[in-house]
Amino acid sequence: MSAPAKVWIGAARPRTLPAAVAPVLVGSGLAWRDGGFDARAAALCLGFALLVQVGTNFANDYYDFVKGADTAARVGPRRAVAAGLVAPATMRRAMWGVFAAAFLCGLGLIAWGGPWLLAVGVTSILCGLAYTGGPWPLGYHGLGDVFVFLFFGLVAVGATYFVQTGALVRDAWLVAIPVGLLTANILVVNNYRDVATDTIAGKRTLVVRFGRKFARIQFNLSLVVALVVVPASLAVRDRCAWRLLPLLLLPMASSHARRLRERENPLEQIKLLGDTGKLLALYAILLTAALVVR
Repeated sequence: MSAPAKVWIGAARPRTLPAAVAPVLVGSGLAWRDGGFDARAAALCLGFALLVQVGTNFANDYYDFVKGADTAARVGPRRAVAAGLVAPATMRRAMWGVFAAAFLCGLGLIAWGGPWLLAVGVTSILCGLAYTGGPWPLGYHGLGDVFVFLFFGLVAVGATYFVQTGALVRDAWLVAIPVGLLTANILVVNNYRDVATDTIAGKRTLVVRFGRKFARIQFNLSLVVALVVVPASLAVRDRCAWRLLPLLLLPMASSHARRLRERENPLEQIKLLGDTGKLLALYAILLTAALVVR
């Protein structure tokens, strides 16, 4: 693989991509359970979600550099612009190119979900841009967690289910909650690590605003809701023990909570960041399997 290709793959942040795949997988699993699965619509949803995620990552790379959040003092995965590997103007053009590709991909879903999906797609792209860009960046005002929960949880799962079935049911919102919470946990770990440099840069994440103890409580509650409350609710409602499959991840989740609490070393927190993404991916797989098994 060429050096430029490695740079751009790194800038796309592959470890964050489970956040795009998980809601499509879970929403499609629920559609399968309800007899409405459509592989073509699911594929378009996946393409749109991946492109929005990559576009958002490129936007973060560019805007965090411009706003001074990415400096030599930051400890974390290398950022392409801050490291001098990609010129800011080049990253900005790449960001717009990826978002344009996401828009075109999303247009294909209108055939399934109707023209109102255009508003959902444009809003998703604009919020991905506004996460670190624009005059009032969401991530700099403590709204990053809310954005992630809404768009990578409720919106992504709900839209995926809707375009395949033509309806929205209560279970679509129920299974979207844990996906959104576990995706937000990735952000919690990232911001937990960067609290010192974010404070200096004026990036008022929830960890900066309320402290690391608050972040640990948020992280742990999200794990409990995702791995215990939601699977138990599905199992009781469907009278199906298979819905409890995500409980298999409890030991892994417990380990993550302990590591967030005990390990202050930024390098250890980088490892935890990747492992939090793995937990989300495994959860999506197990929850989807739990939904499709009769």
